Amino acid sequence: MGDEITTSHFTEQDFQSFYRHLQQETAELEQWFHNEVFSSRAPVAGYEMEAWLIDHQSMPSPRNEDFLKTANNPLYTAELAQFNIELNAEPASIESGFLAEFEKDFQQHWLYCKTIADDIGCRVFSTGILQTLKNTHLSMANVSKLLRYQALNEQVLSQRQGRVIQLNINGHQSLKSTHHNVMIEAAATSLQIHLQTPQHLAHHYYNASILISAPMVAISANSPYLFGQDLWAETRIPVFEQAVDVGGYNGAAQGPLHRVSFGSGYARQSLMECFTENLQHFPVLLPVQFSHDVKLMQHLSLHNGTVWRWNRPLTGFDKDGTPHLRIEHRVIPSGPSVVDNIANMAFYFGLVQYYATGATPPSELLDFSAARDNFYTAAQHGLENKISWPGCERCNIRDLILHQLIDHAEAGLQSLHLDATDIEYYLSIIQSRAEHKQTGSQWQREFIAQQGNDMRRLLETCYHNQQSAEPVHCWDFVSYV
Repeated sequence: MGDEITTSHFTEQDFQSFYRHLQQETAELEQWFHNEVFSSRAPVAGYEMEAWLIDHQSMPSPRNEDFLKTANNPLYTAELAQFNIELNAEPASIESGFLAEFEKDFQQHWLYCKTIADDIGCRVFSTGILQTLKNTHLSMANVSKLLRYQALNEQVLSQRQGRVIQLNINGHQSLKSTHHNVMIEAAATSLQIHLQTPQHLAHHYYNASILISAPMVAISANSPYLFGQDLWAETRIPVFEQAVDVGGYNGAAQGPLHRVSFGSGYARQSLMECFTENLQHFPVLLPVQFSHDVKLMQHLSLHNGTVWRWNRPLTGFDKDGTPHLRIEHRVIPSGPSVVDNIANMAFYFGLVQYYATGATPPSELLDFSAARDNFYTAAQHGLENKISWPGCERCNIRDLILHQLIDHAEAGLQSLHLDATDIEYYLSIIQSRAEHKQTGSQWQREFIAQQGNDMRRLLETCYHNQQSAEPVHCWDFVSYV
């Protein structure tokens, strides 16, 4: 979905042509798996972080075109709404001082983004769901001026056969709202972690990412409010799933395979199973015409980009042209601070390494259905949740993080030969967040409990604390409005 297209209107011939190319590329990809042609350069990490542009009245500022033109940096891109941007990292090898260098690079980009936003008269802000967002902001008048997003909207509505999008979320409070386009998707902004893996272990890293999704979403939760209603600890999860509620062939949107989902199961033998499922179960959404060279995988990559598993396998290419495999871990929200983002990454890299390379494959540690249930209850209840875990039927997720998973993440990071001081520092942020029960979501809820249901005050205080560069467990509840 990252590349611009040349038209938003398609014919039946376009769909047929795209599908033929998709079949050819999927067959070619299967040969790549069979012949083991993928890069052995691993582990390599990257990220994408979506952020908000806001004005000085604390409202969304639809200025991403001006922002990107002024910034003039290919690592910054547009998102669905004109008030969202995305920051991308250059891929980096996971070695020794990797975590500290990643934070330094992240901070430099973020400071530059703040300067650019200031130059065009707005501000840049990192949060899972903007606290002051209103339904009226989510109109096609605010869609980014790129054809791919207009095409996405048209095709999603077409596959829904004219049915409006109904948002229905039950949490601390309940929310029901009706939407006539996909702009509700723009309400949810995330930190997406990329991890390049060797082929023979790629399905284990994928399965391990599935296994650990519940503790990852619980410890990183930062999106409790939408339209002023207190919903899930991580409300992004139901918002995104319901915003693009289209599924497989022949009306299967109401069945088990949805385009935004936790997936249909572990990968048994290889990640090829996911790409085969994409071809067999999901109709083409954007039939853009690319090169006929199957080795470029352009049709396959675009199609894969329109199936939003919370853990998504990706193909790509090293700088020398060698194809590679990577996992995109999509469960984490944007914010609350840069150092919180890096701590979340450290926790993920450590846990996924520990479980992907353990003596028992992650798919054998816990049934997929239990991992899926863990994920949704953790997204709903955060650290106040019990989950099934290997060796434990009903574990308190906070106790599990404090007394087992931090140790496992430490072991995983040590096996990657990362700097011991960095490991201790970033995992101490996870530990303190769990000890104080102060995730971004919990801090926001406590602030509202103390200061009253004022979403602008909440946003501005979040924004002030974000400028301090302190992790969220260190934030106080003093109002800055």
